[in-house]
Amino acid sequence: MSEIKQINENDFEYRKGDSGVKYLMRGPSIDWGIILLNPGEAMADVDHGHHEVDETFYFVEGNGLMIVNGKKHDAPQGSVFLIEPNEIHNIKNNSEDQLKVLFIKGEYKPEDKYEC
Repeated sequence: MSEIKQINENDFEYRKGDSGVKYLMRGPSIDWGIILLNPGEAMADVDHGHHEVDETFYFVEGNGLMIVNGKKHDAPQGSVFLIEPNEIHNIKNNSEDQLKVLFIKGEYKPEDKYEC
């Protein structure tokens, strides 16, 4: 029997310091974390996709935009989006408040990402 793995979100930093992507667990079977976007920020500078991995996004706090294959979808708090392999995606905070999104990649394959 394996030992339980427990972490605390506060032990990790966002990629940009006060915002961006923050991975909480990476592998062996899933890859997941939190995205915090300030008003006007996007998850990434360029849209991206994954060849094999699906990715689920849950909008925990705030309202934003989910962009999938160039189409913008309103994403109010509580929204969930399943992004299939090869669907190009990004998230933007088009509000005046912070946006917090949980993401889960269906498989741990960090090399699977490609930018568009």
